[in-house]
This record gives sequence, C-alpha cells and structure tokens, in this order.
Amino acid sequence: MATKKKSDSYQRILLIIVVLYSVFVGIKNAQFLQLQTIFDITKTSSTTMIVAIGLLVVMISGGIDVSFMSIALFGSYTSIFIMIQAGINNLFFAFIVSMFIGIVLGIINSLLINWLKLPPFIITLGTQNLFHGIMTTFISDQSFGSGVLPSCLSKFGRGTIFKVSNQIGTSGLTLSFIPVLLVAILTYFILNKTMIGRGIVAVGNNEESARRAGFNPFLIRLFVYAYSGALAGIMGIVYAAQVNALYPNKMVGEELMVVAAVVIGGTRITGGEGKIFGVVLGVLIIYLLNSTLILIGLSSSWNNLFVGVILVIAVAITSYQARQKNRSHLIFMD
Repeated sequence: MATKKKSDSYQRILLIIVVLYSVFVGIKNAQFLQLQTIFDITKTSSTTMIVAIGLLVVMISGGIDVSFMSIALFGSYTSIFIMIQAGINNLFFAFIVSMFIGIVLGIINSLLINWLKLPPFIITLGTQNLFHGIMTTFISDQSFGSGVLPSCLSKFGRGTIFKVSNQIGTSGLTLSFIPVLLVAILTYFILNKTMIGRGIVAVGNNEESARRAGFNPFLIRLFVYAYSGALAGIMGIVYAAQVNALYPNKMVGEELMVVAAVVIGGTRITGGEGKIFGVVLGVLIIYLLNSTLILIGLSSSWNNLFVGVILVIAVAITSYQARQKNRSHLIFMD
C-alpha cells in the first residue's frame, strides 16, 4: 500500500510539472494556450503512446524490448504493401494483418529469450536489425507516396472525432486518439483485472516467487512480447495513416526515446511496477519539450539535455522507492 501511494504521488508530481510547464510556455507565448495545440500534441504523440503502453507491459514483467519500432515498420509496411499489390482498400484489413505480424514477431522475441537465456535487451537489439533486414530484403525497400496508398489510410489520418471553430480556423481531435484510448483501456483491464496481469507483476517482482505461486514465467513472457508486438502493429498503421506515406526506413531508431518516456512515467526498470497514466505523462513531457522549446526562445538542441536530466531524476526516484520497499519487506541489497 505504501509503495502504491508513493507511485501515485510521483505521478501527481509529473502531472504538476506538465501543468506548470504548460502555463509557463503559455505566458511566454500566448499561441500555445489554444485547443489547436492540444489537438496537435495529441496527434503527434498518439503513435508513441501506443508502443509505450506495450513496452510498459514488457517492463513490468521484468523484460525490455527495443525491437518494437522494427516490428511496427515490418507489420505496417507488409500489410500496406499487400493492399497496394492486391488493390485492397480496407482499414480493418490493414490493422488485422499488421497486428498478426506483430504478434508473430513478438513471439519470436520471447522464444529467443527463453531459448538462448540471454538478456532481453541483447536479443531484441539483434531482432531489431534482423526484422528490418528481412523486410527490406525479401518484401520491398521502395517508398510509396500518398497517390499510391489506399484511400482508407489517408481518410483515417485526416479524420477527426469532432471539430472546433475559432478565429484562427477549424481544428479537431484526431481519430488517432481512438486506438490510444482503446489500447489504454484494454491494457488497464489486463493488468488490474485478470490473472495474467497479476502474473506479469509477480514475474517482474520475483520470478522464482511467481513460479512457486503457480505462474509460468515462460507463458507470461510469451504473452507480454506478443502483446507488445500487437500494439506495435497498430502503431505502424496509425503512423502510416498520419504521414500518408510508406517508407522502409522510418520509425527505426526512435526506440530509446520511447524507453525514456516509459521510465520517466515511473516504470521500474527492474520490473514489477508501472502505470499507464505515468506512461502517458512521460510521453507528454517529452513531446511538450520537443514542440515548445522554440516558443520560449531555446533551440531544439536543449531537448536532449532536459530529457536526460528528467530521466536521471526519474530513475533515481524509482530506485529509491524500490530500496524502501525492499527494506519494508526485510530484503537488504547492496
């Protein structure tokens, strides 16, 4: 209970930081305090939030995954490539095929981790390049513009849930918000209302204790990496719809920023603890910095400095909370 309260207080601090920083930027530049800004940040951060939630589940189980961007690219590129070649114009088809590919690649990650008995970071770092190489070698390495892509993608990318008119013009909440909301609700239900969710937390806290409690660590890992792959597949389609183009080298290389967002959100690196709301706040902090530094008179080069400082502080806080929890359970570690 004490750990939960500390986790909640940490997220409240993050929320206060987001609010205070937004007010500060608004004072420096009044254009920031507009609905259009909120809608723009929601749209640009929606793809990151989807894969960050998938990574959250993996990290709670005590694992790590840096191949999710390659999986997102592999799934979305392959499904859309099939649609272009076969003349299919169905958004549901794109999501289903991309998710299926993501699940298969996630299962491959899990099986390699279990078979080779190597750290998940090493395995997924290898599969990151492996998956991308397979895609560009055996499927295609062509880029496709908006004139070639199925029209259902551009309609989804441009679509809005509702629109608001003001003196500047019309702005709206992107349809990309719907997948984020559905993913967040489903993940919350899995983590908090199901036995497999308890198993994920148990394995992340102590694998041997989880095994004695009746959980199968192998099946837990199989699920979390498959689930992360499925969410990566969703993210890939959303991203392609937003940019209204298909590139064979996009997204790959942005993994560490997503990991940073999840850790900033309060997810414990060693596993066993993490919350969806914290991840959302972590992503928002990074995107706020990305989009607002220029508004307060700073160059974009300051972004990495601020993110790095926040990341170090977040790791220090979560590590301190873990030590306090260990002491409360009479577990003393160096």
